[in-house]
Amino acid sequence: MTSRERVLRCLERNHPDRPPRHTWWLPIAELEHGHEAIRAFKDQWPDDIAMPGVPVPALQALRQGDPYAAGGYVDEWGCEFENLQPGIIGEVKNPMLEDWSRLGDLKLPEACLTVDVAAVNAACRASDKFLLSDAFPRPFERLQFLRGAENVYMDLGEDSPELRGLLARVHDLYRRELELWATTDVDGLVFIDDWGSQDRLLISPAQWREWFKPLYRDYIDIAHAAGKKCFMHSDGNISAIYEDLIEIGLDAVNSQLFCMDIGEIGRRHKGRIAFWGEIDRQRILPYGSEDDARAAVRRVAEALYDPAGGVIAQFEFGAACRLQNAHAVHDEWLRIATRQS
Repeated sequence: MTSRERVLRCLERNHPDRPPRHTWWLPIAELEHGHEAIRAFKDQWPDDIAMPGVPVPALQALRQGDPYAAGGYVDEWGCEFENLQPGIIGEVKNPMLEDWSRLGDLKLPEACLTVDVAAVNAACRASDKFLLSDAFPRPFERLQFLRGAENVYMDLGEDSPELRGLLARVHDLYRRELELWATTDVDGLVFIDDWGSQDRLLISPAQWREWFKPLYRDYIDIAHAAGKKCFMHSDGNISAIYEDLIEIGLDAVNSQLFCMDIGEIGRRHKGRIAFWGEIDRQRILPYGSEDDARAAVRRVAEALYDPAGGVIAQFEFGAACRLQNAHAVHDEWLRIATRQS
């Protein structure tokens, strides 16, 4: 069974031979553990999900610096990030639209629409992995990068017409970007937005449904109209909007399960959406023992796993993640699949 077949069977609950694997890497992992250890890990536990990795030169020309290096970085939108620690990404400290009077100066990075479709398709033909688009629409986070998080929350509370106009422009570009990717041979489209605090949504569910749910429905519809799957990532506790994501047809969600009641998520949503990971990266992966990591996998499996599919063995190998815990996660998923096959 190829990786592509395995992921599709998982998403469609058609009995993959095991849960697909997907490790997310932050550059800090190699800084902490060394190149050889990380390469050995990747060789032992190869991913089933990847991205074409085709560069977009016109987009790269708009960027300045390295987003994972200490110091400053400017992204393609002109947002200036400051980073204190190498290997992870920084934060925007001086948002370019803190004053709405600068709104007219904003230039959208339409260079994202210059993707080399032929090169992407060639990469798809050369791989047996399930390939996700290299585009990551993030409307809520983009508003914060451009305007500043505190300002965005005030704007939402005041129903700012300027924010509505900015969001419409951002969404239009993201929609066109995904429409372009939908013409390629990738297997799925992906969008991201961090919506949760440690214990609840960052805004009211009602406000989320009014402002952002229609945008995500557009992204999912674009994917499905092209015969592709759609994936979403969000940090934090997003239990309040799981039902909404299922309603608009999301195929797979990556969320911080250990911020939520995993058992309740399973009781309410198992079999209705695929769970694209994860394992606790706040406490267990960096500070727990190997037994803790294995127990965490078993906890997720007990609530969400079915041999028919529906769970992707994903986790983030980030800051301070212990190498033995990372090995234990994938080994435990393999043991579970073997026992239940």
